[in-house]
Amino acid sequence: MSETLPPCPECASTFVYEMDALLVCPECGHEWAPGSEAEARQVRDAVGNLLADGDTVTVIKDLKVKGTSSVVKVGTKVRNIRLVDGDHDIDCKLPGIGQMGLKSQFVKKVAD
Repeated sequence: MSETLPPCPECASTFVYEMDALLVCPECGHEWAPGSEAEARQVRDAVGNLLADGDTVTVIKDLKVKGTSSVVKVGTKVRNIRLVDGDHDIDCKLPGIGQMGLKSQFVKKVAD
């Protein structure tokens, strides 16, 4: 069998195997159907950590806010992110600024 299986959408493990109609990760126990949305949409931060809805991230560089003179400073902690489709793949609420879209390449996941 020359088919390569995709990495686990939960923990990014490459030790995935097939069990009946599902793909299974032996490291975290996650099971999913091949071709499912969870497999297709993987969003990673600037250092390659897999992001999920509800994660907390920090901004890794100063970001200018379009249309204002505001700047999101390095180290700003953003809680409870939501992943969305599009160019700006993170939807969040920033302290002092409000609702905003961020690109995952400018954030780093905070360990829980």
